Amino acid sequence: MLLLTSLVRQLLGLAVMAVMAPLFAVGCLFLPPRVWRIKFCNFFGHTMGRFVVWLCGTRIQGNPVPAMNAAMPAIYVSNHTSPLDIFLGIWLAPYGTCGVAKKEVVWYPFFGQLYLLSGHLRVDRGNHGRALEAMREVAELVRGKGLGIWLWPEGTRSRDGRLLPFKKGFAHLALATGLPVVPVVVSGAHRIWRKNSLFIDPGVVTIKVLPAIDTSAWRSETLDQHIADVRQAINAALPPEQQDSVAVAAK
Repeated sequence: MLLLTSLVRQLLGLAVMAVMAPLFAVGCLFLPPRVWRIKFCNFFGHTMGRFVVWLCGTRIQGNPVPAMNAAMPAIYVSNHTSPLDIFLGIWLAPYGTCGVAKKEVVWYPFFGQLYLLSGHLRVDRGNHGRALEAMREVAELVRGKGLGIWLWPEGTRSRDGRLLPFKKGFAHLALATGLPVVPVVVSGAHRIWRKNSLFIDPGVVTIKVLPAIDTSAWRSETLDQHIADVRQAINAALPPEQQDSVAVAAK
């Protein structure tokens, strides 16, 4: 019964996406400035993201929106354990927030094509040079237009909900833009919609927005330490069952 209900939820969500995403994609064609297209896509994300979160039967504990809006523009970094995180992110990210995704996102049904047309950033993870060039491009864009950035620094979803190592992309963006880093801690999403699973089990997700981290003094020579500090802040705010297993063992 749970599998059938989960499939119905996913099919309904896909059906709504199939209608909404092409409409917004067409709308992007009439908005040549990239910043306009990004904000237009933010509106889609707020609408679609909230709908999918509701469809999954998810209740949000806490109100992260005021803290996120107050920090804007910023680089929002969040842990990643579930497909649900994508919809939480596009729902909660402030208007004017630019997404960062792998280049293969364009092959995602409906959503990928909208993402491409909207002007959000795509990164070629297999080509370090191109990835850095893409980062520089988005840095110039956000500096000049007062935009924010949202990304998941682990680069992939955790299979068991525990925090994974961080990639360096967000820190390079902080160096290039001077924007503060705002850690967003999501707890419980891995129990609602697990990675590579068809099961959706309604429940509660807790979202905490940690204090913004000033990056004005960050330097490339100390980048690894800055990354470790941000990761530790997120790890400490997670419940024990989602903390880095090495960190838990060391306590």
